[in-house]
Amino acid sequence: MKKLFIAALCVASITSVRSQVYVQGGLNLANISTTSSGQTEDNKTLTTFNAGILSRFGLSHMIDLESGILLSGKGSKAETFFTGSTDDNYIKTKFNPLYIEVPLNLVVKVPLEKTTNVFFYGGPYAAVGIAGKSKTESSIFGLKGTSESDVKFSNDDPSTSQQEDAAYDKLKRFDFGLNVGAGLDLKKVLIKFNYGYGLTKINSTQSNNSADDKNKYRIASVSLGIPLN
Repeated sequence: MKKLFIAALCVASITSVRSQVYVQGGLNLANISTTSSGQTEDNKTLTTFNAGILSRFGLSHMIDLESGILLSGKGSKAETFFTGSTDDNYIKTKFNPLYIEVPLNLVVKVPLEKTTNVFFYGGPYAAVGIAGKSKTESSIFGLKGTSESDVKFSNDDPSTSQQEDAAYDKLKRFDFGLNVGAGLDLKKVLIKFNYGYGLTKINSTQSNNSADDKNKYRIASVSLGIPLN
């Protein structure tokens, strides 16, 4: 996984004379899967952000490659109620880890007119956790409490079956998955809609990524890109 991330960083650093470089910023609607089929039932979406710089390499008018470096917020909000009441006997948790993410997308462009095109894209991403916060609010028999802590990352390699430095209060440092999206290129601005489908279990005690699709990131995002050249 570390080698994959380093390779992706190298790809992201390559530019050409014909490349289009743009800064990107936008809204992430983050969640984690809670079912074996990969759905996010019973979890609440966490609103966070993405920001960074990306480049398209100018391969042709129709086909291109896109890569770069993004700071991306992930996580979820989970609520557990122990009785029928929503006013007491509950635990609410919000965790918002931040990742440096490197996507590598194949882009297909469909021209609409001289200065506008629709594009579709998809490809893998690699990410490494760098920071974040976790907040918990509880109320048990009327006794309320709150706590906040920094997100801790283990160095567990998600591509192996071993558990390195596993603990229930830690997330895996490395994440990888697939992006799929579409957008509109107006030349002066790019409008992008993306869905990130995580393939890595986020909990550091879970090493078998193929056992089911629980505890994996699911992120819908909308972003604006502004070309620099």
